[in-house]
Amino acid sequence: MLDGDEGPRGEVASAMAGAARAWLNSLDAEQRDAAVGQAPSDARTDGERRRWFYTPTDHGGLTFHQQRPAQQRAAMRLVSTGLSRAGYVTVATTIGLENVLDHAEGFVARFDRERGRDPGLYYLRVFGEPGVDAVWGWRFGGHHVSLNNLVVDGLLVATTPCFMGADPASSELLGGAVNRPLARVEDLARELVRSLSPELALGAILSSKAPSDLVTGNRSTIAEGDRVIPLAGIWRSPFSDSAQQSALQAASDAIDAAAGYGEDDHGALEYTGRPKGVAGADLDAGQRALLRSLLGTYFDRVPEAVAPKYDDAALDAVHFAWAGPTEPGRPHYYRVQGPRLLLEWDNTQRAANHAHSVWRDPENDFGLDVLAAHQRHHHR
Repeated sequence: MLDGDEGPRGEVASAMAGAARAWLNSLDAEQRDAAVGQAPSDARTDGERRRWFYTPTDHGGLTFHQQRPAQQRAAMRLVSTGLSRAGYVTVATTIGLENVLDHAEGFVARFDRERGRDPGLYYLRVFGEPGVDAVWGWRFGGHHVSLNNLVVDGLLVATTPCFMGADPASSELLGGAVNRPLARVEDLARELVRSLSPELALGAILSSKAPSDLVTGNRSTIAEGDRVIPLAGIWRSPFSDSAQQSALQAASDAIDAAAGYGEDDHGALEYTGRPKGVAGADLDAGQRALLRSLLGTYFDRVPEAVAPKYDDAALDAVHFAWAGPTEPGRPHYYRVQGPRLLLEWDNTQRAANHAHSVWRDPENDFGLDVLAAHQRHHHR
């Protein structure tokens, strides 16, 4: 959901278009074949644009490895137009964490390719031709990053799904400092759940155990009854190397076993159109301030001019739910849900040092609602 008048949304869209054209103009024919996808629409032919991932799989597009340094810089310039300064720093840090994760794993991860943890395997693709009167979009993604933007008639109309993760979520720096790119995304939610009265906590905490991952996963659309997708299912395709595929399946099974989720647990956490948890209307002033700040850790990922704004009435309808222990360092999950809003956070894997967070608009992810209205208006 994007609030604000058409001016700011047009300014951001114009900056995106200029950066996208500059990047595309720097590419040769072979590079453009990978970099350009079909123009967005509300038809089945738009399926590839709606495929998104947060695992280290093929996200679709042109990788950094396939570009010269100047082209890589032009690509990052485009990425920056869809992010705030803080959002850009977080994404850039996440890309760099691939080197830290590689070190933590002993430089052995492969995933059916030469290097499994690879900061060069982030993919950029532009869908359609960027222009003032065009329908076009772009997607940037790789391990723990997925940015999806749509422009219609010169206005930025959709920025979701917007995924940011971190593995490791916490790592040491010199002098005793700690690198936690998503620290406030986690800490504000924990502060909120721990501030609740026993009565409110009873409604907010859905389960004593956290699910193994985001409940809605990387689905293109969200539907009633959605449940956690096993890790092995969040990849573009199976590995050609049977040993690598078996290793992935074993890791996936181990993660699910560690969560210990049964039918009742999945039922308690499954997605429903009616929000679960405690409503903003039932929170006191301090708790509402925490909830508003928590929303900011998602909305402030995009440029301020297009970030959603929630007044008190809108905050009343936002619900907050938690699963798992509330102590720091323990596996946990939370969900924030309201009209045209779904936020999910999960930090369970690697002994709760592997974080996933996503901002979604169940009614307009990938701009589908806007595209349908555009199609009706222009093709009656």
